[in-house]
Amino acid sequence: MKLIIAIIQDEDAGDVISNLNAEGLQVTRLSTKGGFLRAGNTTIMTGVDDEKVEFVLKVIEDNSKSRTQYATLPSSCGAMHGFILAPIEVKIGGATVFVLDVDQFHKF
Repeated sequence: MKLIIAIIQDEDAGDVISNLNAEGLQVTRLSTKGGFLRAGNTTIMTGVDDEKVEFVLKVIEDNSKSRTQYATLPSSCGAMHGFILAPIEVKIGGATVFVLDVDQFHKF
């Protein structure tokens, strides 16, 4: 048995969860926030048999889209002796997925 933990964008969470539920897989949804852009994410966790891992990864991959966003971050400018807001292009979205071995599973 494996525990799959996936961090995905809030915009993609509904599709990922719906597709997993349609296949009879239960998920736990957690609201999380990214550290860099401080934007909302969704972390989902699901326990699956080893033979279903590739299927779950495919569902996550197919429903987690990468996007480009502009973020405004302060950058120091020596001539100005202060901070200037410089927009930078940042790739967001997709998914970060961890697959962990489960020694024991209990449901009470």
